[in-house]
Amino acid sequence: MREIYNCEAGCPVQNTLQFISGKWKSVILYHIFKDKVLRFSELQHRLPYVTKRMLAKQLAELEEDGIIDKKIYPVIPIKTEYTITEFGQTLKPVINAMENWGEGYLKTLV
Repeated sequence: MREIYNCEAGCPVQNTLQFISGKWKSVILYHIFKDKVLRFSELQHRLPYVTKRMLAKQLAELEEDGIIDKKIYPVIPIKTEYTITEFGQTLKPVINAMENWGEGYLKTLV
């Protein structure tokens, strides 16, 4: 369970960051928000610079925090799908704001 900070200025940001901090969590969420459902292999394809181990770790943390759901199908090879939970949906405006800021920043470079 995550700690809820009860202090002065900056604490709401700390409360948010404890869920999406991690080198790839925001990017993982971005892709799942865009596609609604993604398999592990699809995430690997979209994030080729992330090791399989790191991707699995970040996904496990997001699942543990109740932000994503993981569904495993009993087939060979195993099929695993990730979706955003209702709680995770509350992060959509945050991820969208990051996307918009990033697009605006890229425009300043050209």
